[in-house]
Amino acid sequence: MSVKSTETPSASLDVTRYLFTRQAWVAAGPAQVYELISTVSNIGKWSPNAIEARYDDGAGPVEGAWFSGRNRRAGNEWESRSRVTKAEPGVEFTYAVLGSVPVPIVEWRWTFRPHGSGTLTTLSWRLLEADPVLGSTYEELDQLRDATVGSVEATLASLASWIADQPPAHR
Repeated sequence: MSVKSTETPSASLDVTRYLFTRQAWVAAGPAQVYELISTVSNIGKWSPNAIEARYDDGAGPVEGAWFSGRNRRAGNEWESRSRVTKAEPGVEFTYAVLGSVPVPIVEWRWTFRPHGSGTLTTLSWRLLEADPVLGSTYEELDQLRDATVGSVEATLASLASWIADQPPAHR
């Protein structure tokens, strides 16, 4: 009798080095920036990879809330499920994305700090668990991280530009 392992090759990968943080200054107060980001349906306005996101019926930006997203990268599109893990208006909005097995595999953490006449907006990304949907080798995870860095930088720049283009009453 032989026993088959149910562990995927990616499950043994050490993902602790897969994290990064990027920042941008935006011309709006922390409460306003938080409101824009925690309204997850806005993300398609700024992100080159997030097509859409929406809270489950009756849910909103509170800890424990669930939302679905549609993403694209390198010609591929996929659906995602995420759970809000921290929702502190004007301070922090964090959520975890579930993987192919329903456990958190990626954490996205937005923080907002007053800086001059605007907000220093920080976006951190951290791989929590290895999952074949993200990559099965370190080379694939390196490519994912590098592509995500580019996407985050583009998102922050687009957010800052979008806010700067809004009339003050709409910020």
